[in-house]
Amino acid sequence: METKPQAAPESGSLEDVLALKRAKVSELRARGVEPYPSRSVRTHLCAQAAALGAPLGQGEHSQQSVTCAGRLVAYRDMGKTIFGHLQDLSGKVQLYFKKDALPEAAFQLIKKDVHAGDFLGVQGALFKTKTGEPTIAVSSVTMLAKALRPMPEKWHGLKDVETRYRHRHLDLMASPEVLQNFAKRSKIISTVRKTFDALGYLEVETPILLSQAGGASARPFQTHHNALDADMVMRIATELYLKRLIIGGFDKVYEIGRVFRNEGIDTRHNPEFTMLECYEAYSDYEGMAQLFERVVAECAEAIGVSKTTFGGVEIDLKPPFRRLYLPEAWKTYCGEPIENILEGKGFNRAGLLKLAEKVGAPAGEKTPSAKIFERVFDARILEHLDAMTFVFDHPTAITPLAKLKPGTQSLVERFEGYAARQELSNAYTELNDPQDQRDRLQEQARQRQEGDAEADILDEDFVQAMEAGMPPMGGMGIGIDRLVMILTGQTSIRDVILFPTLKPGEQAA
Repeated sequence: METKPQAAPESGSLEDVLALKRAKVSELRARGVEPYPSRSVRTHLCAQAAALGAPLGQGEHSQQSVTCAGRLVAYRDMGKTIFGHLQDLSGKVQLYFKKDALPEAAFQLIKKDVHAGDFLGVQGALFKTKTGEPTIAVSSVTMLAKALRPMPEKWHGLKDVETRYRHRHLDLMASPEVLQNFAKRSKIISTVRKTFDALGYLEVETPILLSQAGGASARPFQTHHNALDADMVMRIATELYLKRLIIGGFDKVYEIGRVFRNEGIDTRHNPEFTMLECYEAYSDYEGMAQLFERVVAECAEAIGVSKTTFGGVEIDLKPPFRRLYLPEAWKTYCGEPIENILEGKGFNRAGLLKLAEKVGAPAGEKTPSAKIFERVFDARILEHLDAMTFVFDHPTAITPLAKLKPGTQSLVERFEGYAARQELSNAYTELNDPQDQRDRLQEQARQRQEGDAEADILDEDFVQAMEAGMPPMGGMGIGIDRLVMILTGQTSIRDVILFPTLKPGEQAA
C-alpha cells in the first residue's frame, strides 16, 4: 500500500511542512470543519471490524455497520475511489471511499485535506474485496485530529536508535511490533499482580524519599527537601520498609514500584527501573523459588508463550527450573573449593585475589572484595546460565540481610534466578536475629569506610524494629524490566522501558 501521493505538504523543510499543515487547519475551520472535535464515537476496534469481515466471500457485502476510529497509516488515490488503512492498538482495517457513496464534501475532505498520520472516525458496512481483504465501505467520515508533523520514515520504521528512545511516540507509530511489546509489558505486570493477589498477598506502598538508602548494595541518587532543609536520597530498594510491615503483623506483602540506583547504563541496567519485592512470614528461600516459578509460568501463559528466544538462545519457561548450587558450581567452573575465598562471615582476600588472577578477572589492591567476587562469578559461572536457573547458597560477606545456611558461617540461604545470563530475581531466607543483623551491617559500614561505595548501610531504625520481634520469612525481589526482556525476547532494557534514561539532548523532533 502506498502512502498518499500529495508530496507538497510532506516535502521541503520541517518549517515549510508545519506552515502548510497549520494553514490547512485554518482553511478547514474557515470551511466549518473542526479538525480537533471534542467528541468521537467508536463501536468496534479495527481488528474487530476486520474479523467481522473475514468470513465473507470475495466481493460479498455485509449489512452490518461498524464505526471505527484510529490513525490513517496508508492511502491510495485511484480517482473516484480511494483506499486506505486505519490503525489502532488492535491492528488495521482497510477503508474504501467511493465518490458516489459519500457526500461531496466528505469525499473532497478525504481527497484534498486528509494525509497519512491524521486521526479519522469512519462508519460503514463491511465487505470483502476481490483480493480477499475485509474492508469498510465508508459512508461517513469525521476528522478527529489533524497531524501537523510528518510521520517517521514513511512507516518503514525508525532506524536511528537515539530517535527511537528519545521520541518514543514516533517509535510506537512507526513500529507496530514495538507497540505490541509494550502492551505485553502491561499484561505481564497485571498478571504479576493477579498472581500475588490470588495467593493472599497485600499490595502496599513504601517511601521513595528517604534519609538514608538501605536494603541493597548500590549508590543512591541524592536530593534536598527544601521545606525540611534536609538532604535526602531516593530509595534503592523497598526491603527494609516491607519487613517492618511483617514485623507489625502482616503475613504477606508486596510492592511493585520504581527504585533508583546511581549506576552505569548498558543493555541490562537503567538508573531507574521497576522492581517487585515480596515478603511472606513463615516461608523461606525454597518457598520463594516455587513462587518465582509460578510467576514466570503465569506471565508466559498470559502473553501466549511457553518458550522464548533471547540473543539466539531458546529458553524453556516451563517449571521446574534448573537448580545449581554455588559451592558445587564454583568448584566445577573455577577449579577450586569456594571455601578458599571465604573466611568466617567474610572473604579470604588473599585467596580471592589469587583466584581473580587465575581466571583473568580484573582486580587491584583497592578493588572491594565484593566486586572481585562478582567479576570472578561473571568470568567463570555466568556463561553457564542461559536456561532458567536458580543459583542457590551465596557468601555471607555479600548478603548481610539473609539467614546463615545451617552448618556454616560462610554461606547464607539465598538464590538468584537467572536466564540468558541475566539475573532476574534475588531471594533470601530472611535474617531475623537482630544482633546478628546489627553485626553484619556494622561490617558493611566498615567496608564502606574502606572505599566500597556500594556496601550496605546500618539502618538503626530497622534493627530496632527487628528487636520488637520479626517472624521467620522468605523474601524476594524480581526485576520486572528484565523479566519482560526475557519473556518478549528483547536484548536491551531500553526496549522494554518506554522512556529510558538518556543524556540530555535536543527534545524537539
